[in-house]
Amino acid sequence: MPRLFLRRAALFVALATVSTWSAAQKTSKPATPDAVWPTKTVKLLVGFPGGSSPDLMARTLAEPLSKALGQPVIVENHPGASGSIAANLVAKSTDNHTLGIMINGNLTIAKLLNPRTPFDPAKDLAPISLIGTAPLVLTVPASAAGATAQEFFVAARNGGDKWNYGTPGNGTVGHIGMELLKSKTNIAPVHIPYSGNPQVITAMIGGQIQMSLLPPGLAMAQVRAGKLRAIGVTSTGRSPLVPEVPSLSEGGVNNFQLEIWNAVAGPSTLPKPIITRLSTLFSEIARSPDVRQKLFNQGWQVAGSSAEGLANRIKFDTNLLGGVILMRGIKTE
Repeated sequence: MPRLFLRRAALFVALATVSTWSAAQKTSKPATPDAVWPTKTVKLLVGFPGGSSPDLMARTLAEPLSKALGQPVIVENHPGASGSIAANLVAKSTDNHTLGIMINGNLTIAKLLNPRTPFDPAKDLAPISLIGTAPLVLTVPASAAGATAQEFFVAARNGGDKWNYGTPGNGTVGHIGMELLKSKTNIAPVHIPYSGNPQVITAMIGGQIQMSLLPPGLAMAQVRAGKLRAIGVTSTGRSPLVPEVPSLSEGGVNNFQLEIWNAVAGPSTLPKPIITRLSTLFSEIARSPDVRQKLFNQGWQVAGSSAEGLANRIKFDTNLLGGVILMRGIKTE
């Protein structure tokens, strides 16, 4: 009897173990896609040409991001529509491996500028990290009239609508900022959009346009080479990025403050664990000494924010830039 009892007990335990394991197999959830993400090449889309500020930033971030993820990271340029072509590709992507380096406008005012914009920043894009911020530099040809900001604006008022200003596209921060500047200084240059800031610089050096609001990294390279001249920066005080250039406020333009920024975003369908992981990685990469210095040399003050920090900045800038759009009746359609 004892042996039979022991055999039956052992059989009962074995059956119970198999039954429990089978039940666990049925009820356990499969590993989520983000648990093994990424599984292939990650794409960073840029809505401007090679050599533009977003392009330079993307290429600076791509290599350390690839090392951190253990997968290739490639930069793809899809210029046009002030960055909206690339932003729309990101918004409509479904592979969980497509991200974008975007400017202010792509994440804030795209729909305000053009209701036909095929994506809605608030609904179709997921904030990941604010990478860098910078004021703009009011830049003019080296031969431009006026030794000071005040003298230059006198010449610009005299030039009226015979003068032109260039931007990397309708609805960009450079465009909206110039319209705000026009309202504060009573100048009247005509807007000429280009496909990117490198083309704006070429046109200004060639005399086709008389002024532009440019990112510091692009403007100062030409200023220091003697090809262009800096009138002032769009911050209330001097910027550590270009401490030798006075602010436009110092030049008599009151209450004028404007920043550009580049940020990383993905499609709104991107799983939250992936967003959280990417936000942490981009923040760490941007704040690392080597990358921070590279971005500073490109003309950026590093932010490296969380996804929530970028979301808050998006709300602030939507209100700021949206006000100028309504005031000046700016449209891109």
